Amino acid sequence: MFNAATVMVENVFLEPPGQDSGYDRLVGRDLGLRLIERLGRAPDACWLFCSPGEGLDDLLQGVNDTIDTDNLVGCTTDGEISSAGFSSSSAVLGGIVSDQIDFHIASITGLGTHSEENARRLGEMLPRTTQYAQVFSDGLTGNGSAILRGLNSSLEGDIPIAGGGAGDAGRFLKTWQFHGRRLLSDSAVCIGFSGNFTVGTGVKSGWAPVGLDKRVTRAQGNVVYELDGRPALEVYKRFLGKHADKLPAVGVEYPFGLMDESGNVGESDYFLLRAPMTTITEEGAISFAGEVPEGSVVRLTCGDHGSILHGSRQAAQLALEDMGDVTPAMVFFYSCTARRIVLGMRTPLELEQIRHVFGADVPILGFYTYGEYCRVRRGGASLLHNETATISVIGVHDA
Repeated sequence: MFNAATVMVENVFLEPPGQDSGYDRLVGRDLGLRLIERLGRAPDACWLFCSPGEGLDDLLQGVNDTIDTDNLVGCTTDGEISSAGFSSSSAVLGGIVSDQIDFHIASITGLGTHSEENARRLGEMLPRTTQYAQVFSDGLTGNGSAILRGLNSSLEGDIPIAGGGAGDAGRFLKTWQFHGRRLLSDSAVCIGFSGNFTVGTGVKSGWAPVGLDKRVTRAQGNVVYELDGRPALEVYKRFLGKHADKLPAVGVEYPFGLMDESGNVGESDYFLLRAPMTTITEEGAISFAGEVPEGSVVRLTCGDHGSILHGSRQAAQLALEDMGDVTPAMVFFYSCTARRIVLGMRTPLELEQIRHVFGADVPILGFYTYGEYCRVRRGGASLLHNETATISVIGVHDA
């Protein structure tokens, strides 16, 4: 037996116009009751994604009042995704009922210091039988690459890891993570899957490399100081030309692509993207939303609305192909906030690309992230992505 569903409540804290009236416990209870009605009983695991706002703890407690499961995970976002479509200023709740999958959740706090060590402890809290995991980490305080290193070092083998960095509706001030009834920040929450199921994954961005290769001649973590021996900011501004005065905002449209072994994921037409976040003018440096190794080779990239939406459809097609002959039962879609920024009013079209591949009957759940986690190919390591559409599909086998 397997059943999955998602429900959504829109505009929960925008009444009256221009004022934040906040979530309340009744909204959470309503979400929980509607999900139970769709599933036929309380879920074995569920996911809560929502915009930040007053009363988050009330919302969380209200959901927990009704669903009666310890296996609740989730976070705040930069936009919510459910079977009802793309939404913002909303809360979405998804759940799974299954006698073929066991779920276990864990969390750690203090993510901003020693991300790798804390993530290793997080992985150690999951059972050794874990075959697939989703992680939702603070998108402002944690090092996503280090989180994956820690998880991969403690979980058995290269199991697929999906999820993303929590958002805060583009404010970049503070994000929240959910573990059962606990409202957390500066944390990572993880849910492990064990049992009789198949996972299919697909990732694509839609950005394409332009110009010549550049060697990262000085960098530390996510900050690049020099490209080909010259200040990185100077090189980047030369590439942007007349758009340079729009930095750092324009950076989301022109991410760096890692073109050498540091970004080699075993696929000839795929490369890791790194999104510029801030400029450090006094040092001529640029900070990115992920690590850029010193000595790596990068190229500037660009995309447009059409190529980005095509990338979303390609990601869905790759995930479906990865499923083999197993029928998809639920789709998790974690997409970058940079894609939402570039797409603007066209953002709902991204979900339509996914629907075109999987059809209207397969439940879908996810959010717009501050960094995405996903493997690129079966058997490969899970990686931190920027500006990328990532899809994980669950399918169950006949009992």
